[in-house]
Amino acid sequence: MEIPQTSLTSELTKLFGERAINNITDYVMGLGARILMAVIVYFVGRFVIEKVLKFARTVMNKRHIDPSLRSFADSFLSIGLYFVLGFSIVTILGIATTEFAALFAALGMAVGMALSGTLQNFAGGVMILVFKPYKVGDFIEAQGFSGTVKQIQIFNTIIATPDNQTIIIPNGGLATGSLKNFTTAQQRRVDINVEVAYGTNPEDVRAVLRKIISADSRILTSVGYEPNLPMTEMSSSSIVFSFRVWVNSPDYWAVRFDCTEKIYSELTAAGIEIPFQQIDVHMK
Repeated sequence: MEIPQTSLTSELTKLFGERAINNITDYVMGLGARILMAVIVYFVGRFVIEKVLKFARTVMNKRHIDPSLRSFADSFLSIGLYFVLGFSIVTILGIATTEFAALFAALGMAVGMALSGTLQNFAGGVMILVFKPYKVGDFIEAQGFSGTVKQIQIFNTIIATPDNQTIIIPNGGLATGSLKNFTTAQQRRVDINVEVAYGTNPEDVRAVLRKIISADSRILTSVGYEPNLPMTEMSSSSIVFSFRVWVNSPDYWAVRFDCTEKIYSELTAAGIEIPFQQIDVHMK
């Protein structure tokens, strides 16, 4: 049997009182309005944030801001804007901001203690941007990995290895640990150890190595970058020469690989013995 609306209202009024019913109705309507407003602010805020981030990226690109600073600033600005949006939504929902701030401070302290490593990574990111031990596009070796820097984010640095693997390294270790930057210098020296058998004439070996140098235009021979071919060691089964030549940094690996193959081919063609590990057994 359907209960008339007027009867239901009168029964609730008798049970809770007219003022209580009005208060509950006002509260529900007010809460619904706040929730609706919070949802609207959320979607509008996201739209505005995307536009602001797009505008900031455009400005930084036009002003030729360093790519390292661009990626860091983009990450930092995004986090800051979303924090402001979240704080605004909390305020609209009627949560007291003073109580929220106190709660946030307490949570921040607890999270800060638990995530001390994350804060160290943030500080490391700032140090990297200030002191610039590397930048986007540099080839580095650190924390057991080597590759080209693609992004410097607020907490991490992203590098791509030569075989195109993506490696994410925390900034804290990069800022405080040892790091090799292969891109800083314009020229690099190629060092290749050349082992030949005992009894080989050293000048014959140097003649072959000089022929290889003269045939490769990528090898620098100007003052200050002269090739060097010293005998560096007399090991147990060979004498060792060091093939030391200077090249422009972008040519380093190509020259190294090409010269290694040419050294083997030219020494073999010249009849110079290249020793290998072996055991001689003499039986009586």
